[in-house]
Amino acid sequence: MEGMAAILLMAALLAAPGALENARDRQDRAALEKQISELSAASQKAPHDADAQYRVALASSYLAEIALELRDRGAAEHAAESGIQAAERAIAINSKSAEYYRVLGTLCGQVVPANVLFAFSYGRRARDAIGKALELDPKSPQAYLARGVGNYYLPDALGGGPPVAIPDFRKAAELDPSSAEPYLWLGLALRKQHHNAEARQAFEKAVRLDPARLWIKQQLEKTPAQ
Repeated sequence: MEGMAAILLMAALLAAPGALENARDRQDRAALEKQISELSAASQKAPHDADAQYRVALASSYLAEIALELRDRGAAEHAAESGIQAAERAIAINSKSAEYYRVLGTLCGQVVPANVLFAFSYGRRARDAIGKALELDPKSPQAYLARGVGNYYLPDALGGGPPVAIPDFRKAAELDPSSAEPYLWLGLALRKQHHNAEARQAFEKAVRLDPARLWIKQQLEKTPAQ
């Protein structure tokens, strides 16, 4: 039984992030919830494994992302809060990983649109975590993307908004031109500023890079040509 438990543990760990991203792309909440349950069980069997805790946090950030896409703020807040706890456990074990801070910053940023009452406190926590991620890895495209997303959701009155977010989306695209994510978020920010033609170009680029991502296609379809 112990050998089988170890095999199941490794299978759960190896399932991410590819399976997590596939579920995120399909907006498959049930699949992500199942994977989170399996990863959480695996992390409990390996309480001193920082990466096991991180994978729970990563999966939770994807679930929160889907919930926000589907306008389910309650589910987004719950997923993000759960993920924050996992990310903090990972950092407590290994405080030298930029990616652990990046996912923590992403999760804190996701609480803001889910519950604007927490915009100030979680916005600050997100910035602190992303700042630490960039301190550890100044060339992390994921960290620039996360900072941009956090600022996209942060109210203008608190120092956020599309004009603040756009430079980080462009920087993330420069650092990782093969990723669809920076172009997706660049399109969202440009559209929010009523630059529809430029937004469509960004969405079209994102679709070419990740044709399986439903949310990109949805955003392209709802963006006017002009």
